[in-house]
Amino acid sequence: MKTKTQNKNSAFEKFASAVCKATGSTPAFIIAFLIVVVWAVSGPFFDYSETWQLVINTGTTIITFLMVFLIQKAQNKDSLAIQLKLNELVASSEFSSNSLVDIESMTEEEMEIVQKYYRRLSELAKKDETIRTSHSIAEAQEQHSRKNKNRTENKTENKPKSKTAKKPNSTTTSKTAKK
Repeated sequence: MKTKTQNKNSAFEKFASAVCKATGSTPAFIIAFLIVVVWAVSGPFFDYSETWQLVINTGTTIITFLMVFLIQKAQNKDSLAIQLKLNELVASSEFSSNSLVDIESMTEEEMEIVQKYYRRLSELAKKDETIRTSHSIAEAQEQHSRKNKNRTENKTENKPKSKTAKKPNSTTTSKTAKK
């Protein structure tokens, strides 16, 4: 029985996708526009009667009503596909926060908390030397501190060595020589 249900859903999904694709095309818009123009031009022939007005009102209402469901079905499928792709990217990245995998099931308040983290990431990113640096929520501060530490160490190593820098080496050498 599941196979029959899956086939019905699959057929409806295919139908919804095809209709959404077709109605979102330029020819579909032109046809709809021409129908409205023909209706408007036919007004004088029908003395702009209530029946004449009812034809366009009823037709557009029915089409709109049905299209809402078809478009929603297609959007639900597309949205789910996008969520799954993004979940795969989040889950596959070593530095990303896995707490985002199921973010769509969070409450609005929980999402606002996550949004605050991203604001903080934005602040940290503005301090970075390059725009190509990225952070995860869970490791942003740690990575930022580590990068700053590395930068400081690199700057210290690249400075020309002064006389005071040589003293510890000579002390170490003299200590080793005494042993």
